[in-house]
Amino acid sequence: MVQTDLAAIRTFNRYELKYLVDQRVLARVRPELSARLDHDAHGDLGSYPIWSRYYDTYDLRCYWEKIDGIKFRRKLRIRHYGPPGTLSAETPVWVEIKQRVNRVTQKRRARLRYRQAVKLCAGHDIDGCEPGDESLVDEVQRLVGEWDLRPSTLIGYTRDAFVGREEDAGLRVTFDARIRARDRDLDLSVDGENRFVVHPDLSVLEVKVNERVPYWLTELIARDNLQLVRISKYCQSIETFERKPRSLFHSTDEDLYEMESGS
Repeated sequence: MVQTDLAAIRTFNRYELKYLVDQRVLARVRPELSARLDHDAHGDLGSYPIWSRYYDTYDLRCYWEKIDGIKFRRKLRIRHYGPPGTLSAETPVWVEIKQRVNRVTQKRRARLRYRQAVKLCAGHDIDGCEPGDESLVDEVQRLVGEWDLRPSTLIGYTRDAFVGREEDAGLRVTFDARIRARDRDLDLSVDGENRFVVHPDLSVLEVKVNERVPYWLTELIARDNLQLVRISKYCQSIETFERKPRSLFHSTDEDLYEMESGS
């Protein structure tokens, strides 16, 4: 059973490194991580589903800011830790503003009931929030109003999470698998028809640190020749449903040849 109070921390500042790994790499890496790190206290041995409803402008401002590598960018989402069938109007969820400032990822969030979260992200006043969340609630209202944000996609996946202990405190390593999305029926409580936006045999490995990656982990990454990737689940969703031109990640060899040759 996933707890909806998944770490009561409201603000995160950290570096995020992403790698795309297949099942063979997972089989080698997972035992070593289990030996050095603890499973996240939530879910089943650190494994739990995550579903998020993302917001963007009519012309996809958030998408293009990511593609263009804008150094300061923000996006708004509602996040639910658990499968769609467990979500009701009164279920606690997180309203999050995730932003990138140069190389640092910052996440600020407020816990609200689902009905409140939907109402807030539609730009309306809500009937109260938890102490300390007032400033973020105000910021979400301003952002929705100034940018005319609207629901754009819904993304879900299963996350296996490990957390550092002792000298590795602050380290977090996650594997996100079965990454799916849809561009309609964007109600988080509905178990709608989804499509894979990353091949089901691949997982996104994320290393999240406050300052530096531990030496043992850099050695593990180098041993398996893992390559940093610039992958965004949100952008993958937008491109999969052909709302914007497909990225190199989605392109076939034939597509790349045509792009390079200009044909």
